[in-house]
Amino acid sequence: MKKLILLLLLFVVISGCEHFKEKVDLIIVNANVYLVDENFGKAQAFAVHDGKFLAVGTNDEIRDIYTSDQLIDADGRTITPGLIDAHCHFYGLGLNQQVVDLVGTTSFDEVLQKVRAFHNANPKSFLRGRGWDQNDWEEKEFPTKAELDTIFPDIPVVLERVDGHAYLVNQKALDMAGIDWSTKVDGGEIQKKWKDGFSGITGVLIDNPMLLIDSIMPLPTKQEKIKALKDAERICLNHGLTTVNDAGIDRETIELIDSLQQAGDLSIRIYAMVSNNKEDVDYFINKGPVKTDLLNVRSVKVYGDGALGSRGAALKQPYSDLPAHYGAMVTSVEELNRLANKLAISEYQMNTHAIGDSANIAVLRAYKKVLEGTTDRRWKIEHAQVLETTDFDLFKEGIIPSVQPTHATSDMYWVEDRLDDRVKGAYAYKTLLNKAGMVALGTDFPVEDVSPFLTFYAAVGRRDTSGYPEDGFHMEEALTREEALKGMTIWAAYSNFEENEKGSIEPGKFADFVIYSEDLMTAPLENIPNIRAEQTFVNGIVR
Repeated sequence: MKKLILLLLLFVVISGCEHFKEKVDLIIVNANVYLVDENFGKAQAFAVHDGKFLAVGTNDEIRDIYTSDQLIDADGRTITPGLIDAHCHFYGLGLNQQVVDLVGTTSFDEVLQKVRAFHNANPKSFLRGRGWDQNDWEEKEFPTKAELDTIFPDIPVVLERVDGHAYLVNQKALDMAGIDWSTKVDGGEIQKKWKDGFSGITGVLIDNPMLLIDSIMPLPTKQEKIKALKDAERICLNHGLTTVNDAGIDRETIELIDSLQQAGDLSIRIYAMVSNNKEDVDYFINKGPVKTDLLNVRSVKVYGDGALGSRGAALKQPYSDLPAHYGAMVTSVEELNRLANKLAISEYQMNTHAIGDSANIAVLRAYKKVLEGTTDRRWKIEHAQVLETTDFDLFKEGIIPSVQPTHATSDMYWVEDRLDDRVKGAYAYKTLLNKAGMVALGTDFPVEDVSPFLTFYAAVGRRDTSGYPEDGFHMEEALTREEALKGMTIWAAYSNFEENEKGSIEPGKFADFVIYSEDLMTAPLENIPNIRAEQTFVNGIVR
């Protein structure tokens, strides 16, 4: 009888303890958690309530205080804060799912085969594709429109280069856009050729002349835009991305994103950079920053120059493989200065694409002039790809470099042909980190693959997935694993003025986190590209 009474008392005590535990929405235990807090600490467990981290600690500490109907035993798997892509084209990725995929094509013949097959399966009155890169072909010259004119004499065809800075179009598209021998557009090139049996406009348009083609392209319907956004979200969440910085979208798309998020139809967080057109920029400056839990609009995306792969990047000295060619500024120096002055007296951040050393110094000078005497503006240079070594010190002025490590491993095969000795100031992520104190990391997808694990791998190993080059590409500019993870979490959050709400696993921050198939901080380097995001959580809910 006494034994029975003791057992009943023990049951009451245990039940009472459970009763007094705090009920939360989710508990994670037995995990290998990288907090990415100030001390880059680790934990075994954490509790989530109302979409935010409530507490972190050991298994016993969390279990002793909290209880939940949803308890996940991570079984030793690695968890980090939700990953942030600091520079991508989220909406563009979604739209790309609706056009011919030309990424990875190894010849122009393969491009033509894919375009023809796509059209045969899905006839269009306006045919579009994206992803070709002549640097990946045996014949590395830009193609011409001759074959497109033969195959598609009556349908406009627009094929966008992988970097988004060049089109190949057929004659039908040129005619519709009114482009002929006399057409002149500043800030780019309408290529012409007089050899190999071809004479005239080639159909390759670089940078600003592309806008003439844009003006005749049919706009996506609202349903096509919604599908694009949802497709992009699905792809990103599957890769562990919980926040994306969309580098240049218009007001209409931003408002559509907001409406989908408010309706619960889009759950990924988006830092939206307003495309630099006067009407939209003026609208948002007058409105002021737009901030919800899922959307942040407080920056303007500006294009300084073109891209290195299409020789549109603006260089101080000519391209080594094309004498007398310097590339071009897409936005003039005068306009950069005018826009910098305009944004400096607003609450908006200026985020400027700068690839070549000439573009980078022009942007850095414009920033320095208008930001002198101000604090905490966090203006960014997107890419900061090629700099003269004497110009790096300007990043000490509070300018944040937003860089994409896979650009280095995509370009390394041909970049020395373009730059010769100037390559020592290219893709210099460690130098930029040392000068600026942080780097925000992204992919620039769909220019590059969406995978943040390829970003991490390229930042740390500076080699391609075949392991080339064995010693890494200019390894003096590699980041450590800790620096790479910070660049994809807390530093990226800081660059968005969001470090107090995301970027680390700490009480009070959004419960955005990822459970991985392998520990990216300790896995053999060659394993990193194959790591998977097994589960991605936004607000403590698996997505």
